[in-house]
Amino acid sequence: MAGKQDTLTPERIEAVLAALPDWQYRLGGLVAVYKTPTAAAALELIAAVGRLAEEQNHHPDLDWRYNRVHLRYTSHDAGGEATERDAAAAAAVSAAAARLGATAQPVA
Repeated sequence: MAGKQDTLTPERIEAVLAALPDWQYRLGGLVAVYKTPTAAAALELIAAVGRLAEEQNHHPDLDWRYNRVHLRYTSHDAGGEATERDAAAAAAVSAAAARLGATAQPVA
């Protein structure tokens, strides 16, 4: 579990985002949107995210819109801010998205 003391510093956020170009920092969390070729492929990505979430015991906010999957990671136990746990989860999702051929889209 994370605590408020585990929130990412501005410097660490910059480093995380440099390593994870699919992701942005918005409203205290790490956010990304992935586009897939089809709705079925989006569901495959959602299933992969679900498996990772269960393995990590850390679940993102997720929204599915046809062939786009919107994700947001924060740590509720850290006051809704981003932590190292969120950065690790985002990295795992980026790897899964790449394996499935999903491409990152700018966050609106």
